[in-house]
Amino acid sequence: MTTLYFHTGACSLGPHIVLEWIGAPYEAKSVEFGTPELLSVNPQGAVPVLVDDDGWTLTQAGAIVHYLARKHPEAGLGGDPSPRGQAEVDRWSSFLTGDLHPSFFPIFMPQRYTTSEDDAAIKATRAAGKLLVEKRLSYLDQELAGKSYILGERSVIDAYAFPMIRWASAMLDKGIAPYANVQAWFNRMLADEGVKRVMAAEGLK
Repeated sequence: MTTLYFHTGACSLGPHIVLEWIGAPYEAKSVEFGTPELLSVNPQGAVPVLVDDDGWTLTQAGAIVHYLARKHPEAGLGGDPSPRGQAEVDRWSSFLTGDLHPSFFPIFMPQRYTTSEDDAAIKATRAAGKLLVEKRLSYLDQELAGKSYILGERSVIDAYAFPMIRWASAMLDKGIAPYANVQAWFNRMLADEGVKRVMAAEGLK
């Protein structure tokens, strides 16, 4: 059986949602960072980790959601199969991996982005991270105009984006309310039955 190693509320939430949407049997194992259990499947100590039913192991959230979409085409989560449709999938995956996700790093780990231990420097670093997240959300908000989902139809890209938008909702001073299209998308995702089941399984509200 396919097994997903996840940490509650982390970016592994995305692949967890995809597995639930697919509907095939799987096991989800909650792990803590730095534990021998996690390091045994990923020496980098990061989640998510997917161990397929034959023991093959895959890391990186973007790679995992794309693999699951290709393994289960019947679920219809891989986007438009045309070359341009797949280019759009790649574009959004790259945006989430390379632009939106890293924007949170100065908020989560400000010490990595300043040589000063002064409280003011830490605060300024976090503020800079929030500005980056707001810039990315502004772009996403424009792109979501007139669409229910990021690619138009529900796909793995929505699942991949969900934990990041959840972080933004909790961490930004005004949440995601200033981004009406993002807020509507987020509400739509929260109402999804598969998302509800995964949130309950991870103990999230």
